[in-house]
Amino acid sequence: MKIIRAANELDNAGRQVCLAIGVFDGVHLGHQQIIRQTVSDARSQDALALVVTFDRHPNVIVAPEHVPPQVFARSQKLRAIASLEADALLEITFDKDFSEKSGARFIRELARDLGRIHSVCVGADFVFGHQRSGHVGLLQTLGAELHFRVHGMAELALDGKTVSSTRIREAIRQGNLDAAGQMLGRSWSLCGPVVRGDQLGRQWGVPTANVDTGNQILPPHGVYAARIHYGGQCYRAALNIGVRPTVTAGPQLRVEAHLLNFSGDLYGLELEVEITARLRPEQRFDSVTALREQIARDVAAVAAAG
Repeated sequence: MKIIRAANELDNAGRQVCLAIGVFDGVHLGHQQIIRQTVSDARSQDALALVVTFDRHPNVIVAPEHVPPQVFARSQKLRAIASLEADALLEITFDKDFSEKSGARFIRELARDLGRIHSVCVGADFVFGHQRSGHVGLLQTLGAELHFRVHGMAELALDGKTVSSTRIREAIRQGNLDAAGQMLGRSWSLCGPVVRGDQLGRQWGVPTANVDTGNQILPPHGVYAARIHYGGQCYRAALNIGVRPTVTAGPQLRVEAHLLNFSGDLYGLELEVEITARLRPEQRFDSVTALREQIARDVAAVAAAG
C-alpha cells in the first residue's frame, strides 16, 4: 500500500479513484466495511482504492481538552488498512490551517488533485470540515455536481450495540479485552518503541522492555501474561502496567515487559504487545524483597501457561 501526504502524489495514471474517508482509529468492523466497499468499487471499475485519513485525531487541534486515547498506534492502523487491500493511503496533516477548511472545499480540492473520483464512502454519521460542515448530504450534493457516487454506510451492530471506537476504548479501560477484540475483528494490542528505563529489572535478574505507548488506551493497572511481536518473531512475556508503587514515590505510568527466553538489545525497536490473560492487580508490597519474590512467581505463571 502506497502512503502519500498530498492527493496530487497519487499518480493514478488517469484511472478513477474510489475514496474511503475517516479517522479509522482501531480500524474496527464498521471501518472495515467502509474500506471493503471502497475496494470493491475500485475493483469493479478498474479504479484505485484510496483511504483518506489524518495524522492525528482532529480533536488535537479543534478540541484539545477532549482528545480521546488511541485504540491503535499509527503503525498498527496503517497495517490494518493495508491488510484490507487498499491501493494507497492519503494521510493528511491535520493542523490549524486544515481545520479551517470547509467540508465542501476539502472535497473539491480532493476532486481537483485526484482527477476522476468514482465514489466516496463514509460512515452514515461521519462529519468533517470546519464547524462540521461536511456530511453525507453535502457529499451527495457534490457527487451530483462532480459525478461521483456516495455510500453512507450504516453503523454496524454487535450484540445489539453499535460498534464504535468509543465503545472499544471503554471495553479496554474496563479490562474487557475479549469484547474489544470482537469489535475490532482481531485481538487488541498495544504498540510502541522501547525506551530506556531505570533498569531495576535488570539489576534483579528480570530485565524489562519499557514500551512507550504514547496516547494509547490502557487496560486496568496490573500484571498480565502477554505475547510480544517484533521483527516476525513472538515471545511470551510477563507484562506490568502501572505506577510501581513499591519502588517509586510518584505516579509515573510504566508499561514494562519481561520477555521469556530472550536476550538482546531492544532499545528503539517497536514492539506489539498482545495481552493474553490478567494475572493479578497492581499492588504495593511491604518490601522490595517481597516484590521480587512476587515477580518470580508472575514469570513462572507465564512460563507454566505455555
